[in-house]
Amino acid sequence: MKRSITLVEVLLVLVLFLFGEAPWAVGGSSHCKQKSPVEVRPHSVTITEFGAVGDGVTLNTKAFHNAIFYLQSFADKGGAQLFVPAGRWLTGGFILISHLTLLLDKEAVILGSTDSDDWPIEDPLPSYGRGRELPGGRHRSLIYGENLTDVIITGHNGTIDGQGSVWWNRFKNGTLNYTRPHLVELMNSTEVVISNLTFLNSPFWTIHPVYCSQVIVQNVTILAPLDSPNTDGIDPDSSDDVCIEDCYISTGDDLISIKSGWDEYGISYARPSSNIVIHRLTGETGLGSGISIGSEMSGGVSEVHAESLRFFNSNNGIRIKTAPGRGGYVRNIYISDLTMTDVKIAIRFTGQYGEHPDEFYDPKALPVIDKISIKDVTGENIRLAGLLEGIEGDNFLNICLSNITLSVTKDPPWNCSYIQGYSNLVSPKICELLSEGIYPEHSSDCYHLPNHLRSSAGHNRAAWFMKR
Repeated sequence: MKRSITLVEVLLVLVLFLFGEAPWAVGGSSHCKQKSPVEVRPHSVTITEFGAVGDGVTLNTKAFHNAIFYLQSFADKGGAQLFVPAGRWLTGGFILISHLTLLLDKEAVILGSTDSDDWPIEDPLPSYGRGRELPGGRHRSLIYGENLTDVIITGHNGTIDGQGSVWWNRFKNGTLNYTRPHLVELMNSTEVVISNLTFLNSPFWTIHPVYCSQVIVQNVTILAPLDSPNTDGIDPDSSDDVCIEDCYISTGDDLISIKSGWDEYGISYARPSSNIVIHRLTGETGLGSGISIGSEMSGGVSEVHAESLRFFNSNNGIRIKTAPGRGGYVRNIYISDLTMTDVKIAIRFTGQYGEHPDEFYDPKALPVIDKISIKDVTGENIRLAGLLEGIEGDNFLNICLSNITLSVTKDPPWNCSYIQGYSNLVSPKICELLSEGIYPEHSSDCYHLPNHLRSSAGHNRAAWFMKR
């Protein structure tokens, strides 16, 4: 296994970014307009006031708990801020409160404990029915919050390091007792901002907003070794009004994975993911995809708008994963301005992903995949242009691909089954199931970006973002 990402490597990434030499430093106007993520709260304390020691050895879980407990009294008085100064602050999991800013100094590193006893056990998510990896509960994330509003996690490029290698080894050795923890998870929360930080070596998915609304993730770097298992970058899950912008992610699994519950539990919980904006995303993934939808999508996923994407050295570019038994839907997806280099499969739809929580799922619960538009795509050294596999008796409909030029090394470049749709200006020549010709005769069958969401300097993506 590759070693964990080190702070020295993070600093190198940041130096390259600041001096304009990084390939992902793409300019442009913000689509996640908001109040300043480092705005001054009327009440502020420093973690050292509660006995914390930043030596990388002393366990500071109690200090974080006590500081946040103290700040609770200011939640209705304009909110509060917990400042983490320079140092290496070892801690187990801790819980945030509403109207709180967690602010990290540029030289601050929050370190997750390598002792699993410092990561408490939580009940499984109701939309999953069990822990994602194992039946039963799951370890709570390092930074956690539930039923919160107005939460900001930010810094001056400070670092949150999950020290995940111990968890990855236990996963690979089959010695886990519970599903691994995320680095940050917020549940049933609104008005969440996560910005200007580096996240390293998450034990499992890195940033996981679940059952949330009005979420911004902006200007973050997420790093984990390319062979680290399931270290997704950002996973909006049964959440709406999510804006992800100006992020660099290099991990072992999906850079962004949009989810909404698993089989019968997701169908019953019925909380979709919708109105998700992704803008200026760059990165690589060892085993996953640049942007993935599913495979847990049983509550439905719709209105996903992703633009200005740069993926390299990755397994897949864009992927939709589902299976009989999932139910739900994936519809009204718009992806444009995508550049790929050294990617194995540029566009991949998988209708037989399998993997169910238990034997009680309904195999007749078929997903609906409809109106997926992907346009303005280029790629160099792509092994396979597309592996587009729907479900027999449940075709994926209105798949629209246009203005796509890929340099492909495998013949045939496209492999398609159980899909229906249209194409225009696609090279190499696409499979016959996506018949040539979109404009004008089939334009109404394709999903188009609504006028109020089209890229334009100074314009924002959604009403809430405009109010921030």
